[in-house]
Amino acid sequence: MRRANRAAARRKMEQQIKLSESYITEEYERRAHSVGISIWHFEWCSKYRYKMFGKEEYCNLVGACIRKAASEHGIKIVVLAVQPEHVHCEVELTLAMSPSWALQILKGRASYLFFRFHERARLRYPKGHLWSPGKFAASVGFVQRDVITEYVRNQKEHHVR
Repeated sequence: MRRANRAAARRKMEQQIKLSESYITEEYERRAHSVGISIWHFEWCSKYRYKMFGKEEYCNLVGACIRKAASEHGIKIVVLAVQPEHVHCEVELTLAMSPSWALQILKGRASYLFFRFHERARLRYPKGHLWSPGKFAASVGFVQRDVITEYVRNQKEHHVR
């Protein structure tokens, strides 16, 4: 009985050592008064679920607009998948940025840039609202990160069914 308790205690201590070693590694963002990482899975849809990004040209354009919006505000996009009527992405945020603020930046700035480069889209959206007001956000830990990355990358196969 005591050996089992000692073995369990040893395993727990080894896990704590691994966690403290991961704190030392470069996986975390380091700022003046904070250390950590904020990884999120975001999803949002086009207004009325119109299939605006069915053409490769528009799909690439909105992807470039989202990446530009992210780079302007210090949001790191790990992986981005644009579907005909919605967008999936995995992002890394600074600890000072909330996920709702990041989504507001991505949706708003990307919409502005999209309408600027594709003026005919105003025929479908005369008021300039490219995205629906809804959104999805879920935090991602290191354990789930590979699963989420593969999920976002495989969106085309997922939606073919």
